[in-house]
Amino acid sequence: MSLHIWIEFLIFSGILIALTPPVGRYMANVFLGQQTFATPILGWLETITYRVSNVNYKIEMNWKEYAKALFLLNLFGFLFLFLLQLIQYYLPLNPQNFPGVSWDLAFNTAISFVTNTNWQSYSGETTLSYLTQMLGLTVQNFLSAATGMATIIALIRGITRKTVETIGNFWEDLIKSTVYIFLPLSLIFAIVLAGEGVIQSFSPYVEVTTLENAKQTIPLGPVASQIAIKQLGTNGGGFFNANSAHPFENPTALTNFLETLALVLIPAALTYTYGIMIGSRKHGWLLFLVMLVFWVFGVGISYYAESVRDPILEAFPVYEGVETRFGTFGSLLWTVSTTGTANGSVNAMISSLAPLTGGIAMFNIMLGELIFGGVGVGLCSMIMFVLLTVFLSGLMVGRTPEYLGKKIEKREIQWVMAAILVPGILILLGAGISSVLPVALSSISNQGPHGLSEILYAYTSVAGNNGSAFAGLNANTVYFNLTLGIVMFVARIAIIFPSLAVAGLLARKKVTPLSAGTFSTNTLLFFILLGSVIMIVGALTFFPALALGPFVEHLLMLENRSF
Repeated sequence: MSLHIWIEFLIFSGILIALTPPVGRYMANVFLGQQTFATPILGWLETITYRVSNVNYKIEMNWKEYAKALFLLNLFGFLFLFLLQLIQYYLPLNPQNFPGVSWDLAFNTAISFVTNTNWQSYSGETTLSYLTQMLGLTVQNFLSAATGMATIIALIRGITRKTVETIGNFWEDLIKSTVYIFLPLSLIFAIVLAGEGVIQSFSPYVEVTTLENAKQTIPLGPVASQIAIKQLGTNGGGFFNANSAHPFENPTALTNFLETLALVLIPAALTYTYGIMIGSRKHGWLLFLVMLVFWVFGVGISYYAESVRDPILEAFPVYEGVETRFGTFGSLLWTVSTTGTANGSVNAMISSLAPLTGGIAMFNIMLGELIFGGVGVGLCSMIMFVLLTVFLSGLMVGRTPEYLGKKIEKREIQWVMAAILVPGILILLGAGISSVLPVALSSISNQGPHGLSEILYAYTSVAGNNGSAFAGLNANTVYFNLTLGIVMFVARIAIIFPSLAVAGLLARKKVTPLSAGTFSTNTLLFFILLGSVIMIVGALTFFPALALGPFVEHLLMLENRSF
């Protein structure tokens, strides 16, 4: 690495680490019901929201009631967004007179944004009206992120409470997340982005004459307001087809730095929130460190892969697919961060990066969106692995596994295994079936291992609720819109419902006093065990598929062979 790359990496890492405690402490105060600087400013909005929605936030829910409320909200959001796309032609704020979206694409997009996946089988600037982008997509960006936040808060309550049936009130957690966290941060960030050149306009598209005397249409729209929550809520759905490689979404080196930071900030800070709420900041920092190590290794391997000379292209360094405004490292830092956090936004063409870089991006998602993961659900995934590690450690030493004083038994581990294994099953089944069906193969643009990677990445992205695209795959077909949409829905349930079930089961348990035989979860040994379990599960599940895709493509590239 050159000196300026080291400086950029260290500054980014340093700011992330420095912001984790204050942001994490603020979120903990919000959910613990403590006074914050935002309470006198936004408290009225919280109160009005309760009254308008007729929600009794004082009634506590058990995990099944919590899950039911969560499901009903998201079901309504899906139906509303689905219908909004179908009838957008007849609605206002459609200066380009875009027609209604086809039913299969509307189905896919509605599920995508409701589940915080934000997979996009369409080109935003040529498909969706301003109203659909704002009232449909942007609103769901807030609600899906708040849903994930509510899930982790409920899980934390289940871990910390004892001998009770309830884990909080979903509506209160949802509204607090939106009012005190996502709304103010997004407002501030949108103003910063607009000041740096991200457009925010309701004007119709503009037709200009280029220097070659050709006509070009310049798309406009309310972009800054969507991009702010897109990054902060680990959503990733761009206003434009080029996503964050588009100069109207990401115009300068400063916006690139800030948007990259924004997509990891809240997931990273949640580890500190977790530490405060369970009464062990040391344990919260340990989880943060595990995530950070995986992230650092991902950045390092990706940079190495891009530094290997490609004999096929006979160029070094290779800039194909890289956003030249930000350089290779700026694109790699974003790629590793967005696939680790379930954000899914991109500022480079992942398909055009080195095969190993694409493999790292894919593996990040396959691990279960836990580096640093999506808002809320990323930490839920990490806690599932923590519980699995504690359970395996207990079996090895012949003791009943315990986590923070709660015994981890058969029923909890059954839910944990569902949360860990179901997304992997969806990835491998979806990619395996699609790799032999002519209707799916007709959509790939490359043969051989790269073609397999296109299909494998698509199902990995939606099963991990990430949403980024490998590119090269024409996913806007009835087959892919339906199958990818179903995988998105099932995968979202597969992490949220087990997390709430585990919360309910743990909330009923007594706390066992610590003893000399208690296995500490704040030690270097536990750090090593947790990282090892994550890697072993990931490798055993996905190594064969990765070996047939990006790994073998890397070896063939070194032999000057391509497809």
